Amino acid sequence: MADDILGNYQHIIDTFTLITGSKGAFEFKVDGELIYSKQTMQMRHAEPGEILQMFKGIIGPDIAAYPRS
Repeated sequence: MADDILGNYQHIIDTFTLITGSKGAFEFKVDGELIYSKQTMQMRHAEPGEILQMFKGIIGPDIAAYPRS
């Protein structure tokens, strides 16, 4: 999940935080904004690509993914 966001949007991210806890709890924060929290938001693990889609919804459609060679 971290690879999805960092691989595609490294050019606009200042800080990326993954906080893990007991019983599989985790949170993703980008530039201080909570993107996903298993415990407080969903009570389940994210599906592949789900957190990336949430991030895209926050940054909006005008931000292009990092160009790959």
